[in-house]
Amino acid sequence: MTTDPATTARSVRVVHPGFGATVQDLGRPGHAALGVGLSGAVDRRSLRLANRLVGNHEHAAVIEAPLGGLVLDFDHHATVALTGAPCPARAGGREADMYAPVRLAPGERLTVGTATEGLRLYLAVRGGLDLPPVLGSRSTDTLAGLGPARLAAGDLLPVGGLADGWPAADFAPQRRLPAEPVLRILPGPREDWFTPEALVALCTQPYTVTDQNDRVGMRLAGPFLERARTGELPSEAAVPGALQVPPSGQPILFLADHPVTGGYPVIAAVHEDDLPQAAQTRPGQTVRFRW
Repeated sequence: MTTDPATTARSVRVVHPGFGATVQDLGRPGHAALGVGLSGAVDRRSLRLANRLVGNHEHAAVIEAPLGGLVLDFDHHATVALTGAPCPARAGGREADMYAPVRLAPGERLTVGTATEGLRLYLAVRGGLDLPPVLGSRSTDTLAGLGPARLAAGDLLPVGGLADGWPAADFAPQRRLPAEPVLRILPGPREDWFTPEALVALCTQPYTVTDQNDRVGMRLAGPFLERARTGELPSEAAVPGALQVPPSGQPILFLADHPVTGGYPVIAAVHEDDLPQAAQTRPGQTVRFRW
């Protein structure tokens, strides 16, 4: 890594935190045995892309903003990038593009509107957000209460001085987000707890994302997933992407801040590469699963 010049006292001031923005990086792996989950960005692909566009290390901390809505002031020459859910934005009064480096002068304001599609916006600042790490990560874990608090108006976010040089590309065009994502799944550890009909229904009929959708997980509504066996299941390890089925028969898809154990059977798990699609799915949208 190289060090940017003039790194002293650089910061970003939060004028408006949007709809519950947090600071996120790639999380804190390796602590599940202690009851500490991975956390980190829900859409890790968008976080990595935002960091690449400003020359940061991929693990640098960024802002994750559900539905956008951010307003930030900069006290230094800054380069930022916006990825994830497409949002209209203006930098110093000028129109700012998604998926490209955006430059601001000292005293300029970045205003991000509401997402036109998708759910989570990612904003990287060159140098990374230099908040104190907890167990090696600057991520906010909303379930465990670890890491920085949710952003609030008036917060000052220090900017670090480490970057990996300037990227060769100045634009990273992206496909439009699918209206009905198809998420690939792998058999879960308790697949045998469900009837063959449940396994067929899971992959032949759509499920609707309910309004119970946050960083911990999202509840889905659709065909009832009938059990082949009854009884209680002792708590066992859970991973991001796990499809846990409570007695309601309606699956819950675990996301970044999920608990490290669960007491309901896991019928399947969404493939790691498809979790970014799940992360951008809004309440009211439908998803389909494919073995």
